Amino acid sequence: MAECQAQNKAKLISETRRRFEAEYVTDKPDKYDPRDVKRLQQDDNWVESYLFWRHDVVDETLKMLDESFQWRKDMAVNDLTEYSIPRWLLEIGGIYLHGYDKEGNKLLWIRVKYHIKDHKTILDKKKLIAFWLERYAKRENGKPITVMFDLSETGINSIDMDFVRFIINCFKIYYPKYLSKIVIFDMPWIMNAAFRIVKSWLGPEAVSLLKFTSKNEVQDYVSVEFLPPHMGGTDPFKYSYPPLVDDDFQTPLCENGPIASEDEASSKEDIESDGKDTLETISNEEQTSLLKKINISEPTSKAEENEKVDSKIKAVKKPLSVFKGPLLHISPAEELYFGSAESGEKKTLIVLTNVTKNVVAFKVRTTAPEKYRVKPSNSSCDPGASVDIIVSPHGGLTVSAQDRFLIMAAEMEPSSGSGPAELTQFWKEVPRNKVMEHRLRCHIVESSKPNTLTLKDGAFNVSEKTSEDMCLQFANSRRESDCSPP
Repeated sequence: MAECQAQNKAKLISETRRRFEAEYVTDKPDKYDPRDVKRLQQDDNWVESYLFWRHDVVDETLKMLDESFQWRKDMAVNDLTEYSIPRWLLEIGGIYLHGYDKEGNKLLWIRVKYHIKDHKTILDKKKLIAFWLERYAKRENGKPITVMFDLSETGINSIDMDFVRFIINCFKIYYPKYLSKIVIFDMPWIMNAAFRIVKSWLGPEAVSLLKFTSKNEVQDYVSVEFLPPHMGGTDPFKYSYPPLVDDDFQTPLCENGPIASEDEASSKEDIESDGKDTLETISNEEQTSLLKKINISEPTSKAEENEKVDSKIKAVKKPLSVFKGPLLHISPAEELYFGSAESGEKKTLIVLTNVTKNVVAFKVRTTAPEKYRVKPSNSSCDPGASVDIIVSPHGGLTVSAQDRFLIMAAEMEPSSGSGPAELTQFWKEVPRNKVMEHRLRCHIVESSKPNTLTLKDGAFNVSEKTSEDMCLQFANSRRESDCSPP
């Protein structure tokens, strides 16, 4: 059944591409931005998003593509940057991305009180909406977004139905399948009639996405940690510009360098715990024998400990999906899988592979720095080499689908050093346009095991089948040893 659906979807995508090229592009090649036409031929998800919004009716999908692509060229969407927007518009903080809803969807904040109806500035405001949506779409391809219409302290001068309609069209035509919901907060009674019109623009199927809320109801959709105080939340975030408000990524716990000694102690604890956990089904006598063989109780050098950690990681199944960036290949490609609270806290693995001819510096950042230990979080990777990064929940805190990780990477000059001081200076000086960025979401696995590495808290642990095989192999080797002549 699933295979049949996939085949039908592939046929629809192929037909859409073929007909759009033949019926729309061929006669008027200058009608669209060639970058959009090229992307349409390469990005299955993009084509599917338009088909989804038009219920897989190809004729309607083609009309939608035509309107969307014309708008993208007229608005120069592919070339929009923060420098395309008037500085004052970025400074007032009327539109920005910040935080996540309870489903893990990014929040697009529209603070209506900062919007004054003015035909002279409406185009710039539309460009600002397009800038944020395009920026988000390129980073989180296909991941829905929640619009937060904050109408608190709003007066009649802020009502601009043309602007509201533009926002609706962004999700109906220009960015289909991206809208999770529109949360409308503290709507004045004077706007009741206006939002009846908005419902008609959305259409009957999308009306259910409108959520009218007050201070009590808004917490049904967004937790207090991402709500400002006037909504009953505890988020200390204060908008300011510059710099451009981004995903609020910060340095996680266990940044290597300042607390290297803690890392070393933690690594030794992991090795010892691993030795114990992999012997859960073996007798005490056999445990003692094996522990002696791997010399856990004996003093070991840092290099030997690191070798043991490396060998443990390499013995475990690595993530299967890969994001292929210009500097690093990153695995997994999109999501980090963690075990649920019921199954115990778990660690997970990020694998970075340098595909350049130079040393690549990298940093790991997270939206929840108090929750995670990341080792290493600031280091470098030699040409052609791979680095394994362990991510683990800290202090019993719970993994959330709202949490995000950011991998930043930049190519270093051959003469540059890669010590802590050199890396610190490098990140201060490297131009932003030279930095590769990739984002990872968090996913909590309730029961089934994903195609990625998950490690039991306090131990580098392999799958159940692998653990059994290790125990069986140990038992067989022990019997062979017992039967061998002295």
